[in-house]
Amino acid sequence: MPRTKVLLADDHAVVAQGLSALLEDTFDLAGVVHDGRALLAAVETLRPDVVVTDISMPLLNGIDAVRQIRVRHPHVKVIILTMHRETQLAVDAFRAGASGYMLKVSPGEELITAIEQVAMGRAYVTTLLAKDLITLLMEAGRESTAGTPLTPRQREVLQLVAEGRTMKEVASILSISPRTAETHKYEIMRVLGVDSTAGLIQYAIRIKLVAE
Repeated sequence: MPRTKVLLADDHAVVAQGLSALLEDTFDLAGVVHDGRALLAAVETLRPDVVVTDISMPLLNGIDAVRQIRVRHPHVKVIILTMHRETQLAVDAFRAGASGYMLKVSPGEELITAIEQVAMGRAYVTTLLAKDLITLLMEAGRESTAGTPLTPRQREVLQLVAEGRTMKEVASILSISPRTAETHKYEIMRVLGVDSTAGLIQYAIRIKLVAE
């Protein structure tokens, strides 16, 4: 029986190396990438069975990367592995299409179990958050903080702006014109009710698109 092919995505090299050492005896490691755009490209070329990715990733955060992966490659399972303990982020991840949610403080053996479970088509959430997550999911009418009020494209633009990218850089990364990038930025400002780039950055930090 072939081993599960796993692709790792983490912007911290030391963390990525540690994860590789942890998983290489059990799984087929397809590769390691360090930003969200590289993750999308690697999924296209390497075709992993399972992706393990952080949320806080340069260029494209993990949750938005999950959303795009699930649209383009619905057979690929994605586990979020993060330091963020906020239960709402786990909800957002599953709504985006993730199959698992793990914390970096979880035991290494639990990550191995999570990969094995999602590879078989099951969902997995760390035992450290399971009870709180179930409670939150049962609350009727609870909206996703990361899912509204911006469109996926607006979230991409917002993250890049909050990372300090110029409009020319944003346009190049997203393969759009600088004018379109500017239009997205001002529409985001209108929707969020902010009047400065600083306000956009503060919002991006609050919903965990970028780190503080």
